[in-house]
Amino acid sequence: MLSGKTALITGGSRGIGRAIAKKLSSLGCNIVINYNSNAAPAEELINELKVEGKEGLALQGDVSNFENAKNIVDTTVKTYGSIDILINNAGITRDNLLLRMSEEDFDQVISTNLKGAFNCTKHASKYMLKKKKGRIISIASVIGLVGNAGQANYAASKAGIIGLTKSVAKELATRNITVNAIAPGFIVSDMTDQLSDEQKSAIKSNIPMNSFGTAEDIANLVGFLASDESGYITGQVINVDGGMAM
Repeated sequence: MLSGKTALITGGSRGIGRAIAKKLSSLGCNIVINYNSNAAPAEELINELKVEGKEGLALQGDVSNFENAKNIVDTTVKTYGSIDILINNAGITRDNLLLRMSEEDFDQVISTNLKGAFNCTKHASKYMLKKKKGRIISIASVIGLVGNAGQANYAASKAGIIGLTKSVAKELATRNITVNAIAPGFIVSDMTDQLSDEQKSAIKSNIPMNSFGTAEDIANLVGFLASDESGYITGQVINVDGGMAM
């Protein structure tokens, strides 16, 4: 379905990013995984893809740095000849109540989550505009829609991604470049694994489907939004949350 196309996934070595990489690889994409500090899981994933006969590359770089982001995108294009799909997935959390949150914790989350998405989108869109085709998909969060105590910085960054998505979608629509966001709810992860059974039950009681989602649920939607089948969908924020934020 996506044979020969190249996808760059920021923060792509673990969790949702890893699932997206595996999904897009299975659809025929050349995969470029960006990571910031931990090379091992990124290299492990690329090696796994190559064993399966797929193409892949791991690139270190801090997407919050404008020049780092440019180098990541440029290296992707130099290696595979194009960048057809950009997945803005890199993100961090520095949770705390507002009165206890430091300026540094606020700035770091905004810089990585929101500015990183801006940086990569700006650099990748230059190549997509030349081809008059592309797919930009950013991973937001339902927290960006409803907020959450102790996550003012994270909620602001994800709400910002939603605004960025809608604005850029309007700018690029005439060039056949679609720009969409996915807003995951509670997804099975290292974080949810640390919750007690009581905490899990309390969270699930607020989810109409009474269950957590999986990284594959997100990846499956990415596969669709990256395909030609989604060509008339742009500027949208699609919740994958079991009905939590209706």
